[in-house]
Amino acid sequence: MKKFAGFEKGVNFGGWFSQCDYSKNRFDNFITEKDFKKVSDWGLDHVRIPIDYNLVEDDDGNYLDEGIAYIKNAARLCEKYNLNMVLDVHKTAGFSFDFGENEEGFFDSEALQERFYRLWEMLAGHFGNNERIAFELLNEVTDPKYSDKWNEVSTECVKRIRKIAPDTYILLGGYWNNSVEALKDLTMPYDDRVVYNFHCYEPLVFTHQGAYWVPDMPGDLRIAYPDTIENYKKAHEIIAKNTLSIYDFIKTPKADVAVFEELFAEAVKIAEERNVALYCGEYGVIDLADTDSTLNWFKDINSVFTKYGIGRCAWSFKEMDFGLDDEHMKPIIDEVVKYL
Repeated sequence: MKKFAGFEKGVNFGGWFSQCDYSKNRFDNFITEKDFKKVSDWGLDHVRIPIDYNLVEDDDGNYLDEGIAYIKNAARLCEKYNLNMVLDVHKTAGFSFDFGENEEGFFDSEALQERFYRLWEMLAGHFGNNERIAFELLNEVTDPKYSDKWNEVSTECVKRIRKIAPDTYILLGGYWNNSVEALKDLTMPYDDRVVYNFHCYEPLVFTHQGAYWVPDMPGDLRIAYPDTIENYKKAHEIIAKNTLSIYDFIKTPKADVAVFEELFAEAVKIAEERNVALYCGEYGVIDLADTDSTLNWFKDINSVFTKYGIGRCAWSFKEMDFGLDDEHMKPIIDEVVKYL
Protein backbone atom coordinates (compact mmCIF):
# COMPACT_ATOMS: atom_id res chain seq x y z
CA MET A 1 0.00 0.00 0.00
CA LYS A 2 1.14 3.54 -0.75
CA LYS A 3 2.91 5.20 2.19
CA PHE A 4 2.75 8.78 3.46
CA ALA A 5 6.51 9.27 3.53
CA GLY A 6 7.81 11.59 6.23
CA PHE A 7 4.59 11.36 8.23
CA GLU A 8 4.86 7.83 9.60
CA LYS A 9 5.18 8.46 13.36
CA GLY A 10 4.04 11.66 15.02
CA VAL A 11 2.34 13.34 17.95
CA ASN A 12 -0.30 16.06 18.18
CA PHE A 13 0.37 19.43 19.75
CA GLY A 14 -3.29 19.64 20.70
CA GLY A 15 -4.51 22.50 22.85
CA TRP A 16 -1.88 24.97 21.70
CA PHE A 17 -3.65 26.91 18.94
CA SER A 18 -6.97 25.10 19.25
CA GLN A 19 -9.40 24.08 22.02
CA CYS A 20 -7.91 26.79 24.19
CA ASP A 21 -8.53 30.31 25.53
CA TYR A 22 -6.66 31.98 22.62
CA SER A 23 -4.56 34.00 25.07
CA LYS A 24 -1.05 35.21 24.36
CA ASN A 25 0.11 33.31 27.42
CA ARG A 26 -1.27 30.09 25.94
CA PHE A 27 0.28 30.67 22.54
CA ASP A 28 3.66 31.62 24.01
CA ASN A 29 4.00 29.01 26.73
CA PHE A 30 1.85 25.90 26.26
CA ILE A 31 4.23 24.42 23.67
CA THR A 32 7.81 25.70 23.50
CA GLU A 33 11.03 24.83 21.72
CA LYS A 34 11.96 22.18 24.27
CA ASP A 35 8.82 20.25 23.31
CA PHE A 36 9.82 20.13 19.65
CA LYS A 37 13.22 18.87 20.76
CA LYS A 38 11.68 16.17 22.93
CA VAL A 39 9.47 14.93 20.09
CA SER A 40 12.55 14.75 17.88
CA ASP A 41 14.48 12.94 20.62
CA TRP A 42 11.64 10.42 20.84
CA GLY A 43 12.48 9.48 17.25
CA LEU A 44 9.24 10.77 15.72
CA ASP A 45 9.18 12.34 12.28
CA HIS A 46 6.36 14.89 12.54
CA VAL A 47 3.89 16.85 14.64
CA ARG A 48 0.26 17.65 13.90
CA ILE A 49 -0.68 21.20 14.85
CA PRO A 50 -4.41 21.85 15.13
CA ILE A 51 -5.43 25.48 14.67
CA ASP A 52 -8.81 27.16 15.11
CA TYR A 53 -9.75 29.89 12.67
CA ASN A 54 -9.75 32.29 15.64
CA LEU A 55 -5.95 32.12 15.63
CA VAL A 56 -5.64 33.71 12.20
CA GLU A 57 -9.00 35.46 11.62
CA ASP A 58 -10.99 38.09 13.44
CA ASP A 59 -14.78 37.97 13.62
CA ASP A 60 -15.09 39.56 10.17
CA GLY A 61 -12.67 37.18 8.51
CA ASN A 62 -9.74 39.60 8.37
CA TYR A 63 -6.42 37.83 8.74
CA LEU A 64 -4.29 38.29 11.84
CA ASP A 65 -0.57 38.67 11.25
CA GLU A 66 0.26 37.65 14.80
CA GLY A 67 -1.55 34.33 14.41
CA ILE A 68 0.19 33.59 11.14
CA ALA A 69 3.50 34.40 12.84
CA TYR A 70 2.87 31.72 15.49
CA ILE A 71 2.44 29.10 12.77
CA LYS A 72 5.58 30.31 11.02
CA ASN A 73 7.51 29.94 14.26
CA ALA A 74 6.22 26.38 14.63
CA ALA A 75 7.38 25.65 11.08
CA ARG A 76 10.81 27.12 11.93
CA LEU A 77 11.11 24.85 14.96
CA CYS A 78 10.09 21.84 12.90
CA GLU A 79 12.88 22.69 10.48
CA LYS A 80 15.36 23.07 13.34
CA TYR A 81 14.52 19.68 14.84
CA ASN A 82 14.05 17.80 11.56
CA LEU A 83 10.31 17.36 11.99
CA ASN A 84 7.54 17.56 9.42
CA MET A 85 4.22 19.20 10.23
CA VAL A 86 0.54 18.62 9.56
CA LEU A 87 -1.31 21.94 9.63
CA ASP A 88 -4.86 21.04 10.65
CA VAL A 89 -7.83 23.40 10.62
CA HIS A 90 -9.59 22.10 13.73
CA LYS A 91 -12.40 24.65 13.62
CA THR A 92 -13.64 26.87 10.82
CA ALA A 93 -16.23 29.62 10.93
CA GLY A 94 -19.57 27.82 11.09
CA PHE A 95 -18.33 24.35 12.01
CA SER A 96 -16.62 22.54 14.86
CA PHE A 97 -16.63 18.88 15.82
CA ASP A 98 -17.23 20.15 19.37
CA PHE A 99 -20.88 21.20 19.69
CA GLY A 100 -19.94 23.29 22.70
CA GLU A 101 -18.18 25.72 20.37
CA ASN A 102 -21.59 26.85 19.04
CA GLU A 103 -20.37 27.00 15.46
CA GLU A 104 -23.10 26.17 12.97
CA GLY A 105 -24.31 26.70 9.43
CA PHE A 106 -21.15 25.85 7.49
CA PHE A 107 -22.62 23.08 5.35
CA ASP A 108 -25.64 25.19 4.39
CA SER A 109 -23.89 28.50 3.75
CA GLU A 110 -22.05 29.36 0.56
CA ALA A 111 -20.66 32.44 2.32
CA LEU A 112 -19.08 30.38 5.10
CA GLN A 113 -17.76 27.88 2.57
CA GLU A 114 -16.21 30.70 0.58
CA ARG A 115 -14.60 31.99 3.77
CA PHE A 116 -13.17 28.48 4.31
CA TYR A 117 -11.74 28.44 0.78
CA ARG A 118 -10.16 31.85 1.29
CA LEU A 119 -8.68 30.73 4.61
CA TRP A 120 -6.97 27.85 2.89
CA GLU A 121 -5.82 30.03 0.01
CA MET A 122 -4.21 32.31 2.57
CA LEU A 123 -2.56 29.40 4.42
CA ALA A 124 -1.40 27.90 1.12
CA GLY A 125 0.19 31.22 0.22
CA HIS A 126 2.23 31.18 3.42
CA PHE A 127 2.93 27.46 3.88
CA GLY A 128 2.33 25.74 0.54
CA ASN A 129 4.99 23.86 -1.42
CA ASN A 130 7.07 23.40 1.72
CA GLU A 131 7.99 19.71 1.66
CA ARG A 132 7.87 19.61 5.46
CA ILE A 133 4.23 20.80 5.70
CA ALA A 134 1.03 18.94 4.85
CA PHE A 135 -2.48 20.40 5.01
CA GLU A 136 -5.47 18.83 6.76
CA LEU A 137 -8.58 20.54 5.43
CA LEU A 138 -10.95 20.12 8.38
CA ASN A 139 -11.02 18.11 11.58
CA GLU A 140 -13.79 15.58 12.19
CA VAL A 141 -16.87 16.15 10.08
CA THR A 142 -19.63 14.85 12.34
CA ASP A 143 -22.95 13.85 10.80
CA PRO A 144 -23.17 11.46 7.80
CA LYS A 145 -25.78 13.78 6.29
CA TYR A 146 -22.90 16.15 5.48
CA SER A 147 -21.07 13.51 3.42
CA ASP A 148 -22.09 14.63 -0.09
CA LYS A 149 -21.71 18.31 0.69
CA TRP A 150 -18.33 17.68 2.31
CA ASN A 151 -17.14 15.84 -0.80
CA GLU A 152 -18.23 18.84 -2.86
CA VAL A 153 -16.66 21.41 -0.54
CA SER A 154 -13.41 19.51 -0.03
CA THR A 155 -12.95 19.03 -3.78
CA GLU A 156 -13.42 22.73 -4.42
CA CYS A 157 -10.99 23.53 -1.61
CA VAL A 158 -8.34 21.21 -3.05
CA LYS A 159 -8.78 22.87 -6.46
CA ARG A 160 -8.24 26.30 -4.90
CA ILE A 161 -5.16 25.13 -2.98
CA ARG A 162 -3.68 23.48 -6.05
CA LYS A 163 -3.54 26.81 -7.88
CA ILE A 164 -1.16 28.01 -5.17
CA ALA A 165 0.45 24.86 -3.81
CA PRO A 166 0.46 22.11 -6.45
CA ASP A 167 2.85 19.85 -4.56
CA THR A 168 1.56 20.01 -0.97
CA TYR A 169 0.08 16.85 0.53
CA ILE A 170 -3.57 17.32 1.52
CA LEU A 171 -5.29 15.15 4.13
CA LEU A 172 -8.96 14.34 3.73
CA GLY A 173 -11.18 12.67 6.35
CA GLY A 174 -14.82 11.68 6.49
CA TYR A 175 -17.88 11.82 8.71
CA TRP A 176 -18.48 10.26 12.14
CA ASN A 177 -15.53 12.31 13.38
CA ASN A 178 -13.04 10.97 10.84
CA SER A 179 -14.22 7.41 11.39
CA VAL A 180 -12.33 4.72 9.50
CA GLU A 181 -15.73 3.39 8.40
CA ALA A 182 -16.44 6.65 6.54
CA LEU A 183 -13.45 6.44 4.19
CA LYS A 184 -15.43 4.42 1.65
CA ASP A 185 -17.72 7.42 1.09
CA LEU A 186 -14.97 9.94 0.44
CA THR A 187 -14.69 11.26 -3.06
CA MET A 188 -11.95 9.74 -5.21
CA PRO A 189 -8.54 11.34 -4.59
CA TYR A 190 -8.23 14.59 -6.54
CA ASP A 191 -4.62 13.78 -7.37
CA ASP A 192 -1.72 11.63 -6.18
CA ARG A 193 -0.92 13.98 -3.28
CA VAL A 194 -4.21 13.49 -1.44
CA VAL A 195 -4.07 11.27 1.67
CA TYR A 196 -7.08 9.59 3.32
CA ASN A 197 -7.19 10.47 7.00
CA PHE A 198 -9.01 8.80 9.89
CA HIS A 199 -9.00 8.81 13.70
CA CYS A 200 -9.10 5.75 15.95
CA TYR A 201 -10.10 5.67 19.62
CA GLU A 202 -11.50 2.16 19.61
CA PRO A 203 -12.61 0.46 21.71
CA LEU A 204 -14.15 3.71 22.94
CA VAL A 205 -15.12 2.34 26.33
CA PHE A 206 -11.43 1.72 26.96
CA THR A 207 -9.79 4.82 25.45
CA HIS A 208 -12.49 7.16 26.83
CA GLN A 209 -13.32 5.41 30.09
CA GLY A 210 -14.67 7.92 32.58
CA ALA A 211 -14.52 10.78 30.04
CA TYR A 212 -16.65 13.67 31.26
CA TRP A 213 -17.48 14.89 27.74
CA VAL A 214 -18.92 11.59 26.45
CA PRO A 215 -22.72 11.60 26.93
CA ASP A 216 -23.88 9.14 29.61
CA MET A 217 -20.33 7.99 30.36
CA PRO A 218 -20.09 7.05 34.07
CA GLY A 219 -17.25 8.96 35.68
CA ASP A 220 -16.17 5.86 37.57
CA LEU A 221 -16.13 3.46 34.62
CA ARG A 222 -12.82 1.59 34.47
CA ILE A 223 -11.95 -1.25 32.14
CA ALA A 224 -8.71 -2.97 31.17
CA TYR A 225 -7.14 -3.77 27.82
CA PRO A 226 -7.13 -6.38 26.46
CA ASP A 227 -10.47 -7.84 27.54
CA THR A 228 -13.32 -9.73 25.97
CA ILE A 229 -15.57 -8.10 23.43
CA GLU A 230 -18.49 -9.23 25.57
CA ASN A 231 -17.27 -7.20 28.55
CA TYR A 232 -16.68 -4.17 26.33
CA LYS A 233 -20.10 -4.55 24.80
CA LYS A 234 -21.75 -4.59 28.23
CA ALA A 235 -19.88 -1.45 29.22
CA HIS A 236 -20.74 0.21 25.92
CA GLU A 237 -24.47 -0.42 26.32
CA ILE A 238 -24.49 2.32 28.95
CA ILE A 239 -23.55 4.95 26.34
CA ALA A 240 -24.60 3.22 23.11
CA LYS A 241 -27.55 5.47 22.39
CA ASN A 242 -25.21 8.41 21.84
CA THR A 243 -22.14 6.88 20.24
CA LEU A 244 -21.22 4.85 17.18
CA SER A 245 -20.78 1.19 18.16
CA ILE A 246 -18.28 -1.20 16.58
CA TYR A 247 -19.81 -4.22 18.23
CA ASP A 248 -22.39 -4.92 15.53
CA PHE A 249 -19.70 -6.00 13.09
CA ILE A 250 -16.57 -6.93 15.08
CA LYS A 251 -16.34 -10.73 14.95
CA THR A 252 -13.34 -11.43 17.15
CA PRO A 253 -14.29 -12.54 20.70
CA LYS A 254 -11.40 -10.67 22.31
CA ALA A 255 -10.61 -6.98 22.23
CA ASP A 256 -6.98 -7.13 21.23
CA VAL A 257 -4.93 -6.70 18.05
CA ALA A 258 -7.63 -8.54 16.07
CA VAL A 259 -9.99 -5.59 16.60
CA PHE A 260 -7.64 -3.26 14.71
CA GLU A 261 -7.15 -5.83 11.95
CA GLU A 262 -10.93 -5.92 11.46
CA LEU A 263 -11.42 -2.18 11.81
CA PHE A 264 -8.77 -1.26 9.24
CA ALA A 265 -9.38 -4.06 6.71
CA GLU A 266 -11.87 -2.18 4.52
CA ALA A 267 -9.81 1.03 4.64
CA VAL A 268 -6.70 -0.83 3.53
CA LYS A 269 -8.64 -2.38 0.65
CA ILE A 270 -10.00 1.02 -0.41
CA ALA A 271 -6.55 2.60 -0.18
CA GLU A 272 -5.08 -0.09 -2.38
CA GLU A 273 -7.88 0.19 -4.93
CA ARG A 274 -7.61 3.97 -5.10
CA ASN A 275 -3.81 4.07 -4.76
CA VAL A 276 -4.00 6.47 -1.82
CA ALA A 277 -1.98 6.53 1.40
CA LEU A 278 -3.69 6.12 4.79
CA TYR A 279 -2.99 8.27 7.83
CA CYS A 280 -4.43 8.09 11.35
CA GLY A 281 -4.33 11.68 12.58
CA GLU A 282 -5.46 10.93 16.13
CA TYR A 283 -5.31 7.91 18.41
CA GLY A 284 -4.66 7.63 22.12
CA VAL A 285 -5.78 6.61 25.60
CA ILE A 286 -7.31 8.76 28.32
CA ASP A 287 -5.20 9.44 31.40
CA LEU A 288 -7.72 7.57 33.60
CA ALA A 289 -6.76 4.17 32.16
CA ASP A 290 -4.20 2.05 33.98
CA THR A 291 -0.73 2.28 32.50
CA ASP A 292 -0.26 -1.44 31.76
CA SER A 293 -3.43 -1.42 29.68
CA THR A 294 -2.37 1.80 27.96
CA LEU A 295 0.94 0.25 26.92
CA ASN A 296 -0.83 -2.90 25.69
CA TRP A 297 -3.18 -0.81 23.55
CA PHE A 298 -0.37 1.19 21.95
CA LYS A 299 1.53 -2.02 21.17
CA ASP A 300 -1.46 -3.59 19.44
CA ILE A 301 -2.58 -0.63 17.35
CA ASN A 302 1.02 0.10 16.38
CA SER A 303 1.52 -3.45 15.13
CA VAL A 304 -1.35 -3.02 12.65
CA PHE A 305 -0.23 0.47 11.60
CA THR A 306 3.22 -0.95 10.93
CA LYS A 307 1.93 -4.03 9.10
CA TYR A 308 0.05 -1.92 6.54
CA GLY A 309 2.33 1.11 6.43
CA ILE A 310 -0.28 3.48 7.89
CA GLY A 311 1.11 6.85 9.02
CA ARG A 312 -0.10 7.98 12.43
CA CYS A 313 -0.05 10.78 14.96
CA ALA A 314 -0.84 10.15 18.63
CA TRP A 315 -3.16 12.39 20.65
CA SER A 316 -1.70 14.28 22.43
CA PHE A 317 1.71 15.53 23.58
CA LYS A 318 0.57 17.13 26.84
CA GLU A 319 -2.59 17.62 28.87
CA MET A 320 -5.91 17.48 26.91
CA ASP A 321 -6.77 14.39 29.06
CA PHE A 322 -4.44 12.26 26.92
CA GLY A 323 -1.00 13.76 27.60
CA LEU A 324 1.91 11.50 26.70
CA ASP A 325 4.37 13.83 28.41
CA ASP A 326 2.32 14.07 31.60
CA GLU A 327 3.13 12.72 35.06
CA HIS A 328 0.93 9.62 34.85
CA MET A 329 2.84 8.37 31.80
CA LYS A 330 6.34 8.59 33.29
CA PRO A 331 6.49 4.90 34.34
CA ILE A 332 5.85 3.70 30.78
CA ILE A 333 6.70 6.54 28.40
CA ASP A 334 10.07 5.09 27.37
CA GLU A 335 8.24 1.95 26.25
CA VAL A 336 5.26 3.73 24.73
CA VAL A 337 7.40 5.87 22.41
CA LYS A 338 8.63 2.65 20.82
CA TYR A 339 5.06 1.99 19.72
CA LEU A 340 4.00 5.41 18.43
